[in-house]
Amino acid sequence: MHGENGKRKQFDRDFKISAVKMITEDGRKGTEVARSLGIHQTQLYRWKRQFGDQGQKAFPGKGHLTELAMLKRKLRDVEMERDILKKAVGIFSKPTENGLVS
Repeated sequence: MHGENGKRKQFDRDFKISAVKMITEDGRKGTEVARSLGIHQTQLYRWKRQFGDQGQKAFPGKGHLTELAMLKRKLRDVEMERDILKKAVGIFSKPTENGLVS
């Protein structure tokens, strides 16, 4: 959903959870809730699905990595360190002019 200045609207975690609870706990219709909040119905149902799948871990926000994203980043860092070490071993294990390994 885009605002007046063309930028995408940002909704905080509490807003999303409240919107989902209007459907799940208050029994209101999704179309009614979406219209009253000024959001698109598909967005509301996407939030509902995310909250249903992830529960309280849903909507981590900026700077709050999900466990999977954190593990992917950690794996990437470890793979980069491994590659650097492989190159270093290759450099330092090259034979010198006298035939000895440096």
